[in-house]
This record gives sequence, C-alpha cells and structure tokens, in this order.
Amino acid sequence: MTIRQHTASLTHHLQALYPEPEAAAIAGLVLEHVLAVSPLQRRMQANEEVPSGVAQQLETIQERLLLHEPVQYVLGVAHFAGMELEVTPATLIPRPETEELIQLIVQEQQAHRTGLTLLDVGTGSGCIALALCQALKPQRTIAVDISAEALAVARRNAARYGCAVEFQQLDILQATPADIPPHSLQILVSNPPYVLENERPLMRRNVLEYEPATALFVPDNDPLLFYRRIAELGQELLQPGGALYFEINEQYAQELCQLLAALEYQAVAAHPDLFGKDRMVRATWSGRAL
Repeated sequence: MTIRQHTASLTHHLQALYPEPEAAAIAGLVLEHVLAVSPLQRRMQANEEVPSGVAQQLETIQERLLLHEPVQYVLGVAHFAGMELEVTPATLIPRPETEELIQLIVQEQQAHRTGLTLLDVGTGSGCIALALCQALKPQRTIAVDISAEALAVARRNAARYGCAVEFQQLDILQATPADIPPHSLQILVSNPPYVLENERPLMRRNVLEYEPATALFVPDNDPLLFYRRIAELGQELLQPGGALYFEINEQYAQELCQLLAALEYQAVAAHPDLFGKDRMVRATWSGRAL
C-alpha cells in the first residue's frame, strides 16, 4: 500500500472514535512520525509504497489508537511551541491553549527579559518551563512537580533542548520550593489541576483513561484549591511588580480574579483563548507587606 492508502485507511478506522478532520489529522501525524517526514513530504510522496516493516508498525499503532490511547502517548512525543517533547502517561499532553498562555507571557515579558527568574508549578513534561526558557532566556528557571516520573521526562526534554532548568519534586499544597529567596521571582506560572470531579462523565476516554488524574482533577468543593495556594506562594516569592500567570477552568475566571484581588494582587485580568473562552488569568503582585 502507498502512503496515501495507509493514511486513508487509518483515517477511516479512526472515524469510529473521532470526527473526520481529527481522524485525518491523527492519521497524518502517525504517518509523518513513522516515516520521519514532514507534512509536505508526506503529501509529495503520497504515491510511494510503504515498506513492509513500517506497515506492521502502523498496524500496531492503529490497534492502540482504537483502544482510545492518545496518539501522543502511542508515538511518545507531542509538539508544543516549536518543540517535539517526550510525553508519557506520567505527564499531561500539552494543549494548544497552553501555547496561548506562553504567547501571553512572552508578549508581556519580552521587553523585561534581562535577568529574569521564573517558577513553573506543576511542570509535567516541562513544556511551559522549556518554552519560556527558549523565548525569554531567563537567568534562572525553576520547575516543580509532585511526580518523580513526570520530572524524569521533563529532565530529558530539558537536556534535549539545552535548557538549564532546576527541577524539584514536591507537593505544592504541602511544601514551598527550596532555594528561592523571598521576593526574587519576576514570573510565577502554573497550569494546575482544574477539572472538577463531577466533570469526569463529560470527558473523552482518551483523556480519562490515560492521562494522569493527579494533574487533572480538583475537588468539587474547592475548585480554586491550587490557585489559592500558588497565589499565596506568589505573595512570598514574587518581587513587587512580579507577574502571576494561570491557565484556568473557564467556569471560574471571575471567581479567581476576585480571589487574586482579595490577596492584594493588581492588574488582575482574564484573557480569552482563540475560541473566546476565558482560559488564562494574569495578575501583578502589589508588594504590600503581609
């Protein structure tokens, strides 16, 4: 079979699980990965025969995908902010809205990038820390996560892209990152757990059955649990005028903004994603004495 035929066949099978455009996108991604070609090369070589060994590999991949396993875990990589990052079931798969968070931070901070110190809480694959490391060239980047397995992946990603990130394993609800002087951070960023437990029935199987629950879910009775703790951490670690950035559950944008204002943050604002949903919040630490 040719590349075109394999792409069409995989797309057809995946339509049992995904809408046609998404199924086609996944199929294209798979072919490009196993053949080590770009999207343009795949189209230009569409009539070339696929080697038998590759055809067997595609069959195995198809079997895993039809069990709802995310394509990023099947291939072991996810594309994010121009990088190809290793991902495993110990790490969340980076999302496009997180790239929008990166764009917001870079837009606001690139004029003040000299000597920046930043902290990424709940780093997972390291996607946020590494993207900001590449874009802003901070003097110091610290990234923390509760999962030792996730941090092992993040360290490999950092080594691949030559990013000098200091990784620490800790439970942010119970501990404070080590070796960060008070009021020394310019940037504190986090994409913490924000999916309510009662939203489980609404989630796709490829997320619910494969991605790490500790990085996804927050108790129904305290949806701002992580945001509150990280904002309080920012009071201790951010310098006056330092910026706090969150990816958020759109349901709680207004409530989170009110919380940050009550904690003496200034310039608190929710920012919409490309679909007009409030998925990011930023704020500036006032520097008022605690």
